[in-house]
Amino acid sequence: MSKIIASAGIRGAHKIVERAEKKWKEAMDKWGANEPVGFPNTAYFLPVIYGILGYKVEKLGDIEWVVNKCKDILPPFVKENVHLPYLGPALDAGMATFFAEEVIEAIKYLEDPNCYTKQEDPTEDNLWLGAADDVILRKRGVEFVDGTAPGFAAILGAAPTNEIAVKIAEELQLKNLYVFMAAEHEGKRFSEQLQEEGVQIGWPTRLVSFGSDISAAVFAAGFAIRAAMSFGGVEPGDFRKLLIYNKDRIFAFALTLGYVTDEWYANGLGCVNFGFPVIADTPIPEILPTGVCTYEHVVSNVPHDQIVQKAVEVRGLKVTVAEVPVPVAYGPAFEGERVRGADIYLECGGGRTPMVEWLTTKEMDEVEDGKVEVIGPDITDVQPKSKLPLAICLEAAGRKFEKDFEPILERQIHHLVNYAQGVMHIGQRDIAWLRVGKGAVEKGFKLEHLGKLLYAKLHQDFGTVFDKIQARIYTEEDKVKEMEEKARKAYAERDARIEGMTDETTDTYYSCTLCQSFAPSHVCIVSPERTGLCGAYNWMDCKASYEINPTGPNQPVEKGECLDPKLGMWKGCNAFVEKASRGKIDHYYFYSIVNDPMTTCGCCECIAAILPMCNGVMTVSRDYMGETPCGMKFTTLAGTVGGGLSTPGFVGHSKYNICQRKFILGDGGLKRMVWMPKILKEEIADRLKARSEEIGIPNLLDMIADETVGISEEEILPFLEEKGHPALTMDPLM
Repeated sequence: MSKIIASAGIRGAHKIVERAEKKWKEAMDKWGANEPVGFPNTAYFLPVIYGILGYKVEKLGDIEWVVNKCKDILPPFVKENVHLPYLGPALDAGMATFFAEEVIEAIKYLEDPNCYTKQEDPTEDNLWLGAADDVILRKRGVEFVDGTAPGFAAILGAAPTNEIAVKIAEELQLKNLYVFMAAEHEGKRFSEQLQEEGVQIGWPTRLVSFGSDISAAVFAAGFAIRAAMSFGGVEPGDFRKLLIYNKDRIFAFALTLGYVTDEWYANGLGCVNFGFPVIADTPIPEILPTGVCTYEHVVSNVPHDQIVQKAVEVRGLKVTVAEVPVPVAYGPAFEGERVRGADIYLECGGGRTPMVEWLTTKEMDEVEDGKVEVIGPDITDVQPKSKLPLAICLEAAGRKFEKDFEPILERQIHHLVNYAQGVMHIGQRDIAWLRVGKGAVEKGFKLEHLGKLLYAKLHQDFGTVFDKIQARIYTEEDKVKEMEEKARKAYAERDARIEGMTDETTDTYYSCTLCQSFAPSHVCIVSPERTGLCGAYNWMDCKASYEINPTGPNQPVEKGECLDPKLGMWKGCNAFVEKASRGKIDHYYFYSIVNDPMTTCGCCECIAAILPMCNGVMTVSRDYMGETPCGMKFTTLAGTVGGGLSTPGFVGHSKYNICQRKFILGDGGLKRMVWMPKILKEEIADRLKARSEEIGIPNLLDMIADETVGISEEEILPFLEEKGHPALTMDPLM
């Protein structure tokens, strides 16, 4: 352990703890011990303190214990002529730093509730996002489950020039890493450099500007801690498991750009506790032997054009980057990018022009693999701000290719096109919307590149189920309308077939254990009438996934003998669940919320809960952050039932599942639905109306209460009685 690093880090920790204590005392004098304190919209209190120490900070008075704990573990300053084993005390100093910084940041929210945007994106007058709330955590945490985001880089300071900052950010994005930014160097901040160059900052582009101060660096540690507790099932206070989990599962590292202050050293020591190495662009002392981190702990004086690759190497991170033949940067980090206003070069669809996307099956001799044709004007043939009709038509052929796979591959168009920097894609089928930015056109992007990138990525991701694929890009309006008519007929046939499938007429269901790495006992079984609770997988998706990867998370499950047709239980499913959960769960019911429901993980789109007073159920989606009649917000519900448990009275499910025929059918089905947030009602209104007519209650949508009616059972019950809601006359739920 470097004496210089230990000395500087311990000095920095003392400074930060002193600052935290001073701010706390000032806050106590102003507001008193009972003033609520914490990070907004999270059930994890101050997460590093809560995770490592198991201590809940809810009021200002609670902070006194934390401050005293920091003082207890703070080591003395390193003496000049006395040799000590520096590693242990230095790590303690790093952890005290994070505790103290959470105190500082919590009081900052108290002093100025609008100091951070508290959302996914900056605003016009505020670049700083602050701590991620639980909605963002669960939304982004899924990407750490499925490997879309292999890790994150925590950047302190600023690059020597804006150009270097942009290059570093783009290289990290190309490797699909999140970038968490805080602190300043010589009056400059990395996130401000990106903003000055017109780079879009926010969670959707994975460039997250946590805060302007060094203390905001603790938000990165808090995100990692919450991921372990939320998805990994690690209990608060079990610091050993939390730190091991982060070392082994959260592939993160710190990049220091600029002069490393004592406070930066202290934060670096905090990172080392987590197994996160520090890579610096300045000639600071190094810690090269392995130990707490997988490989080196501190590596310094790395040139800027090598710093990202060096960091990936030191962290032991395995990154897969698709080589796609397009002239712009390409990767999932660009999916959230928007092309707006003056940046638009070409726009297609979105109600402005006709646009359609369609993948169809052809015979082998009808497809020339890799062929891309543009029929009509290309980008080079039009002026900026132009609008064109567009049809993206893909034709696939293969010995193993089935028509059931068509919508699976077609659905990938949205994601894969969006991965191109400077290209924005929204929607699917015949309601798609495409924008190409001027920057992409300047780099040489043309419509033919849509076909080329789809060819490359579909072969890479789905090449085991087809042999050949070709693309035709139409921009002539008569041809686009012709393709649109053909595509709509295909859409109607697909929908009729999927809607026509039932659980009774299907002998094979499919498992999904993708989230077991974070919720070990969770086993999702997907049937035709019960989509995966994350909303990402239906029965056909799982079938296609199994064909593509026979050893993957989606395995066929022979349902076997029916043990309970009303509640939905099969002997074969129980046997699979018991084996896949390693004996933790030996059965559950598909169609019930009251009786041993299906297990729930933290990735669910919605959570339903019974409301005894109303003799019905409510459901809440993750994008609603308010209170609910069951007394818990979505984040609290997810933290309570989302660890892979079967919890009677609660069940996770997808938005689509609400209007499927088997939704809690064993307990009365959709007739039991008495409350859901307005945003969810509006999103599923058309399907809910159709399903309501099918069950003979055409006005059910109007009978379902939302937050405008009330957020407690007492508030919504009179509304339900006035509307004559059917749940009130059904058999008691409990």
